[in-house]
Amino acid sequence: MSPRGARARRANGKKRAVWLAAGVVVLGGTGVTAVAVSGGGEDAGPGDGSRPVKAHVLALDGKDPKRRALPRTETQTFSLIGVSWEDSGDTFEGTAQLRTRKAATGEWSEWRDLDFDVRAPESAEGDASDVRGASEPLWVGPSDGVEARVVADGKETAVPDALRLDMIDPGKTVKGKGNGGDKGSGKGNGKGNGKPTASPDATPEPSDPAPTDAPTTAAPSADPGDTTGGSGGGEGSQPPTDEPTGSASAPAEPAPSTAPTESAPGTDPTEGPPDEPTGAPTGAPTDEPTGRPSAEPPTSEAPTDPAPSTVPTEEPTGPAPTTDPSGAPEPSATAPTAPAIVSRADWGADESLVQDPPAYLNKVDAVFVHHTAGTNDYTCADSPAIIRAILTFHVQTNGWNDIGYNFFVDKCGTVFEGRAGGVDRPVLGAHTYGFNSYSSGISLLGDYENGGTPTAAAKQAIADLAAWKLGLHGVDPEAKVTLTAAADTGVWTKGQAATLNTVSGHRDGYATLCPGASLYSALPGIRSAAGNSPYATGN
Repeated sequence: MSPRGARARRANGKKRAVWLAAGVVVLGGTGVTAVAVSGGGEDAGPGDGSRPVKAHVLALDGKDPKRRALPRTETQTFSLIGVSWEDSGDTFEGTAQLRTRKAATGEWSEWRDLDFDVRAPESAEGDASDVRGASEPLWVGPSDGVEARVVADGKETAVPDALRLDMIDPGKTVKGKGNGGDKGSGKGNGKGNGKPTASPDATPEPSDPAPTDAPTTAAPSADPGDTTGGSGGGEGSQPPTDEPTGSASAPAEPAPSTAPTESAPGTDPTEGPPDEPTGAPTGAPTDEPTGRPSAEPPTSEAPTDPAPSTVPTEEPTGPAPTTDPSGAPEPSATAPTAPAIVSRADWGADESLVQDPPAYLNKVDAVFVHHTAGTNDYTCADSPAIIRAILTFHVQTNGWNDIGYNFFVDKCGTVFEGRAGGVDRPVLGAHTYGFNSYSSGISLLGDYENGGTPTAAAKQAIADLAAWKLGLHGVDPEAKVTLTAAADTGVWTKGQAATLNTVSGHRDGYATLCPGASLYSALPGIRSAAGNSPYATGN
């Protein structure tokens, strides 16, 4: 935890584009300042039917240093909400609760708590001068009113400076017409995904298809818009230009067999095996611990068999993340076929929000599993809009370069591309403070701490994705790995050797409840399923 007195403005961070675009207004006579923030992309053309993502903020001003309260206030429509403050180094330990009004019915929700398990990445991305502290965003569906109360608890003596509410309207995209573009994502499809193809709006809830004799694929899920409730970067250079092919689809729950069924929501599966990628990164498996990224050239070996409780006397060294695409591992002809992944273009990513190209790791040593918290009260047809809203929150509220997670999975078992740079590339994410430079992050949409239970489809999708991603680098999903913490995380101190499962929960690396009790307890089974997955190396 960072003390309030340790507010050092980032000296080496660069200021990104400012999106404050509309005028300041006062809502409902409350004296609360509302600032509209544009989504960064251009409005859709006439007759297109799409609507850009929009963000709005409400400043939470007040005289009481320990408390901020907002009476019921009418707002512009939003579907995702959180709170943020000026300095990301100022860790807030208080409580924040919200009530929202449904746009369709005018009904007010119960009070809901926001989670504060977010830290700016330990990479250069987290040092940008415009990075803000923030809560986890909460998905509430289309709403047009809010009531809020924020209280400094425990050791906190005051709420953070420049406290505000951040509200995101995820907009709407037309079938087969996302806002995705070339920028940083491999011609909009994330390298390893096929070209987007439209599919019906409806997405089925979790189901249990029977095993088939051969994998099947279908068209990727296009964004259904928000008719059922609406729908989170590193420094580097442009991504590699060689582009493997693959299949982007939204699969139903894979059956536990050596040939899972993959079908797009609302469509009839089409026979035929998934397209083989023409390339994917490789990395020799190793039992040796991986050193902390450093600007210095890699040492010959990282420390062997370290005790997790000891702190190295020397600064550990190891492979550094690279901003040069040539530094990413070269494709391998033996890489396993990728599971179906919905591309950024297909879920409607606004690539104009992403200002800097992706950075790459030398190798993915581990996968960290997360949940988005928030709510389980969403349909799978909402998933693209939820991810669009998280992208906007991570960029425009947190001040990160791109969405933090490398991948998303929803409760129907559909896998979505997260951070741009190529699904088959070792892209540096912003998901597990202290361990981003070794790992890929997979986040399950929903809250699995407060009663939510991950579906069989979601668990199998996480297992298959982890098996494939780790397999690209020769890593066994049922093994352990020793990594050196790059920061103090509340679980590990900077420089400490951490022995972790290659498929770990967020809480294994950072002091948080994420990925929630029920999802965390499912991880042993997920690791076992990953080891037996048809996407695992050697299966």
